[in-house]
Amino acid sequence: MNRRSSDPSLDPRARQLLRTLIGRYIHSGEPVGSQTLVRYSGLDVSSATVRNILADLEDAGLLSAPHSSAGRIPTAQGYRLFVDSLLQVRPLPDSEVARLRHELPAGSGTQALLGSASELLSAMTHFVGVVSVPKREQFAFRRIDFVPLDTQRVLAILVFADNDVQNRILQVRRPYEASELERVANYLNAHFAGRTLADIRATLLHDLRSAQSEMQRLLTQSVELAEQLLTPGQDDMVLAGQTRLIGVQDLSDLDRLRELFEAFARKREILQLLERTVQAPGVRIFIGEETGLAPLEGMSLVTAPYGAGGQVLGVLGVIGPSRMAYEHVIPVVQAAADALGAAIHSE
Repeated sequence: MNRRSSDPSLDPRARQLLRTLIGRYIHSGEPVGSQTLVRYSGLDVSSATVRNILADLEDAGLLSAPHSSAGRIPTAQGYRLFVDSLLQVRPLPDSEVARLRHELPAGSGTQALLGSASELLSAMTHFVGVVSVPKREQFAFRRIDFVPLDTQRVLAILVFADNDVQNRILQVRRPYEASELERVANYLNAHFAGRTLADIRATLLHDLRSAQSEMQRLLTQSVELAEQLLTPGQDDMVLAGQTRLIGVQDLSDLDRLRELFEAFARKREILQLLERTVQAPGVRIFIGEETGLAPLEGMSLVTAPYGAGGQVLGVLGVIGPSRMAYEHVIPVVQAAADALGAAIHSE
C-alpha cells in the first residue's frame, strides 16, 4: 500500500488512542468518548488524561467534536494517518481468495470477468465495486468478419484473443458487396491475426502509401473499414452495487445520495480518478477531498491496478463511506486485482 510521509508526530499513547477511537467509530458509527477509550484502548490512563490527549488530537486536525455529542469522530486527515501508519492489514483469508478465483474463471471473456469483478467487490465489501475497462487496442485480435447491412453501413464482428467479441457498425462511403467484404476480412485475418489494433492500423496506413494496382485497391478498402474499426474506443468502466449506499448510516442525506448517483451516471469523473492510479503499484486510498470530486466528500476510494503479462490493463476498486473497515476492504481489493489479472492472462 502506498504510504505518505506527512504524518504528524504523535507519541505512542496518542497513536494508540487515535487507533482505538477510529476503530470504535468504524464499528459503531457513533462519536467515541473518553470512557469508551479507557475501556478499549488497553492503556492504563484516566479519563482526564484521555480527554487532554483527545483535545490535542483535535487541535492537530485529526478529530472533530460534533455539537450534539461529547465524543469525537475522525476527520479526513485522521483517516489518512490511520490508513497510512496505524492500520494493521492482514492478507485475505484463503477461503475468500478461493471464492474470488472461483467466480473469476479463465475462459469467461474479459467483459464477463469485469462485470463479475465489480459485483464481487460490491458483495464482499457491501459498497460500490468499480472496474475500469481495458482499452481494446491493448489486446490482439483473433478474427474479423464483415456483414453488409445496407448501402451505408457494415457490421464488423471482431473476436479478440481474450475471447471478447465486439459488434461494431461502420459507416461507409459506398456500398460494399459481400464478396468484397469477404476479401477484406480474409486479408486482415491472414496478415494481422495476433496483432494489436493500433499496430494493424499503423501498418495498413504505411502499406497503403507504398502499394500499387490491385493490392492498392484492396488496401484502400481495408483502410476505409479499418480506420473506424481499429480506432481506439472510449474508455469506460463497470459499476456495481450503487444501491448498497442507500442504507449506509453516513449517507442518509438524500441530496448527498442524489449527487453521488449523478456522479455514478456520468462515470467520466470517476474514471479519470481511476486513471490517476493506473501506474501506481499496490493499493491506493483516496479519502474525502483527496478525490477532487465534490460528490465524494465524506467518501473513500480504495483502488489497485490489474494486469496481465506484465502490462497494466486497468484499475478496480471500492467506493464507500470514509467510515469503512479498511482492514477488510484493502485486502479484498488487492486480491480481486490479482485474481482478475490472472483470469485475463489465462484467456
